[in-house]
Amino acid sequence: MAARVLGALFYYAPDSTEAAPLVSALKTDGWQAQWPLSPEVLAPIAAVFQADIEEPLPQAWQRLFVGPWALPSPPWGSVWLDRESVLFGESTLALRQWMRDNGIQFEIQQNEPEDHFGSLLLLAAWLAENGRHSECEQLLAWHLLPWSARFLAVFIEGANHPFYQAAGELAQQTLAQWQSQLLIPVAVKPLFR
Repeated sequence: MAARVLGALFYYAPDSTEAAPLVSALKTDGWQAQWPLSPEVLAPIAAVFQADIEEPLPQAWQRLFVGPWALPSPPWGSVWLDRESVLFGESTLALRQWMRDNGIQFEIQQNEPEDHFGSLLLLAAWLAENGRHSECEQLLAWHLLPWSARFLAVFIEGANHPFYQAAGELAQQTLAQWQSQLLIPVAVKPLFR
């Protein structure tokens, strides 16, 4: 459930049919009881989700994930993992090969690389929901966790919107807990951004 919620928040516009109910739920109390983190960790994050700001949420999403200007923290793994910081780089090709090797066909609704932070979380949710726990751990350890901590740190710092700062912090805390529970080591890869 956590992977699906976080994936939707980072992948879909906040006013989309996929994300709007989640945005609404996170701006109210009560969701914390269902989130797999301690109340002490969740309380300050929940307060930030409820903060008001002048910039509309769809405008902040456009600024953070679409552009037209440079994104403060690009959500694609290849931007962080490839020496040239390009989309569709070697890390994206490695992810595609891993998906082929494991018989995973994951359709992306938007025309972009498969290594988008949100789409990788949605894929992790799908793998977990379909009992493919070994592949889910491999996806996390080899293709998401090696770069996601840096991405989230830069994202939180540059978000300039309380809702997305809280989403980044929630993702950061949740992924840290998942990493502590993995049975396989997280790949150590150089980051170029």
